[in-house]
Amino acid sequence: MLNLSVLLEDSARHYPDRAAVVLGPQRLTYAQVDAAANQVANLLVSRGIRPGDKVALSCPNLPYFPVIYYGILKAGAVVVPLNVLLKGREVAYHLTDSEAKAYFCFEGTAELAMGAEGHAGFDQVPGCEHFFLVTADPAAASPIEGAETFGAAVAGQSPAFESVLAAETDPAVILYTSGTTGQAKGAELSHSNLLVNALTCNRLFQSTPGTDTHLLVLPLFHSFGSTVQMNGGFAVAATLVLLPRFEPAAAVKIFEQEEITYFAGVPTMYWGLLNALTDDVDVERIARNLRVAVSGGASLPVEIIKQVKERLGVQILEGYGLSETSPVATFSDPDREPRPGSIGIPIWGVELKLIDENWKTVEGADEVGEIAIRGHNIMRGYYNRPEATAEVMNNGWFRTGDLARRDSDGFYYIVDRAKDMIIRGGFNVYPREIEEVLMTHEGVSLAAVIGVPHPQHGEEVKAYVIRTPNATVTEEELVGWAREQMAAYKYPRIVTFVDTLPMTATGKLLKRQLS
Repeated sequence: MLNLSVLLEDSARHYPDRAAVVLGPQRLTYAQVDAAANQVANLLVSRGIRPGDKVALSCPNLPYFPVIYYGILKAGAVVVPLNVLLKGREVAYHLTDSEAKAYFCFEGTAELAMGAEGHAGFDQVPGCEHFFLVTADPAAASPIEGAETFGAAVAGQSPAFESVLAAETDPAVILYTSGTTGQAKGAELSHSNLLVNALTCNRLFQSTPGTDTHLLVLPLFHSFGSTVQMNGGFAVAATLVLLPRFEPAAAVKIFEQEEITYFAGVPTMYWGLLNALTDDVDVERIARNLRVAVSGGASLPVEIIKQVKERLGVQILEGYGLSETSPVATFSDPDREPRPGSIGIPIWGVELKLIDENWKTVEGADEVGEIAIRGHNIMRGYYNRPEATAEVMNNGWFRTGDLARRDSDGFYYIVDRAKDMIIRGGFNVYPREIEEVLMTHEGVSLAAVIGVPHPQHGEEVKAYVIRTPNATVTEEELVGWAREQMAAYKYPRIVTFVDTLPMTATGKLLKRQLS
C-alpha cells in the first residue's frame, strides 16, 4: 500500500523547519506545507470526496499548488492538473472527460482570468459538485458571485490527517496530453509510476537530503515540473523557489539571490537565460552554485549546450519523456562523457527500442525508427479510452510517435516527431536537423522549421527565424548560406524573420500555429 504524498510527509517529519516553498518574500516550511495539505484533505473528506474520486486543479506556480496537490492525494483522490490557459469550454471538456467531482481554481489576474473561465466551465458540468476559488489573499471575499473561496473552505479544518493508502498501481494523477493531434486524452498515472520516476531522477542527479535549492519555472501542471522538481525535490527536502511566469531577467536575479543549485527548463528557457546574462549579472556567482542543469520537453540545440557550458560552467543533462511515461524515460549519464544532441540512455528500470509502423524492431546503429518504451514509468492507459490505449500499447510497450536513432554505444538521438517530418520530393527532411544547422549562423538566435504545401515537391521547407541582436542577415543571404551547409533537398527555400515564436504554456514551440 502506498500514497505519493509520502514524499511530503517524510520530509516534513525529518526536516520540519526547512523551507519547502519560496515565492518572493513568502517562505513556507515543510511542516507548514504538510499541515496545510492536511487541511485540504479534511475539507475534501468533509464534502464527500471518496478514495478514487477525481479532483481537478488549475493553478500557476504558487505555494497553493503543492498544498492542494498533496492534499488531494492524502484524501485518496486522484489529482487532475489542468493547463492554466484553458478557456471555459475547454475546462468543461476536461472536467467532464475526467469525471471530476471537485475543482480548485486560482482566481487569476487581469491578464489571465483563470477564475472566471474556470467557473464558467464548472457551471457546464453537473457532475462536478464542488468549486473552490483560490484567491491570492486567502481572507478575501470571492470576486465571482456564488463561488466559494478556498480560504473560507479550509478555515477551521484540522491540520492533522492520516493519509489514505492505495494499491501501488492505483491511479494518483491524470495528466492531459497537449492535444496537438486531436482532443486531449488523460494519461492515467499510478502512485508507483510517479514515485519511482521521481526517486530515479534523484538517484541520477545525486540529490541528497536537505541540500538543493531549485528554481522552479516549469509549470507544475505539466509532468516535467511536477515529477522532476516538485515530487523529486520534496522527496529530498529541497527548497523550491517558484517563479509563476518565466521571465529571463527575473530568473537571473533569483539565481543570484537564492543561490540556486538546480535548474530545469525547456530549450527556449535556456535561450532566454543566456540572453539575460548581461554585464551587470554576477555570472561567476551563479556558476559557483549551480550544480545541476536539466533540459527536456523538446530537443535541445547543440549550440545552446555549448554556450551554457562556456558561460555557466555546467553541462546540461538532456532527458526525454512524455506525460504517458511519468514523464522521464531517458537521460544523459552524468558519469559518462557528454554527447551533445543526445537524449542519453534509458533510466534505471526502463527499456527502449526503435520500431517501424508494424511494431517490428528496427535494428542497426543509426537506423531511424519510432521510440517504444517499457518499464515502471508507463501509464495505466488513457482514462476511459481503451481503443486509444490499444493503439499505442503492445505487450507492455508504449509507442511514442517520436523518431530517433541509436548509435553503436546505445545513446539515443531524437530525429523528429513522426508527424513533424517533412517529405520533400520523396525525401524525408527532419526539421530538428535543419534548425540545428541554422542556429550555428551568427545572425540566427532561434529557428523553427516546418513544411508548407508545394505543387511540385509535395512540401517545401520553410524556416521562421529570430535574429540575434543587431543582426542584419537577409532572407536571400540566409538561404544562400544554408544551401552551402545542407543537401539540396534539405535547405529552406523560404525564410521568414519574426520577433517571437508561438509557444505552449510549457515553453515548447507551437509549430501548428506556423504556416
